[in-house]
Amino acid sequence: MNSSAAQVTRRSAVALAARTVGVVFLLVGVLGFVPGITSNIGDLTFASHHSEAMLLGLFQVSVLHNVVHLLFGVLGIAAGRGNAGAIRYLVWGGVVYLVLGVYGVLVPHGSPANFVPVNGADNVLHFGLGIGMVALGLILGRRKNLHAATA
Repeated sequence: MNSSAAQVTRRSAVALAARTVGVVFLLVGVLGFVPGITSNIGDLTFASHHSEAMLLGLFQVSVLHNVVHLLFGVLGIAAGRGNAGAIRYLVWGGVVYLVLGVYGVLVPHGSPANFVPVNGADNVLHFGLGIGMVALGLILGRRKNLHAATA
């Protein structure tokens, strides 16, 4: 493979990662509104710790929480059209999810400040998503930059 083709392949990896993460977020956002996949759907609130809706029976969701997933999905798909946007989406989106994980740990579950809402399973997932997204953005972005510097 010539250096130009290798560079395109590597650059495409970060864009593909952003699009894939975006599609997953979009899917999760939609599934948060689907009865059966989300239990207690009748108890879904707009934004409150009183929402008893549970995606996959584990993750506490609300309309706001689902809409955030949908927005992150659309942003990821759009950002995945270019490499710079994909890197920014993955890194800064990951930072947002790390902050959300910290928020979930610091804010008591029954507190009105838990308006997103989040529970323990959400916190673990948010930390994992944050670390994974930042890692994808930095590693795949760096591979592209390192290759471009040596080409």
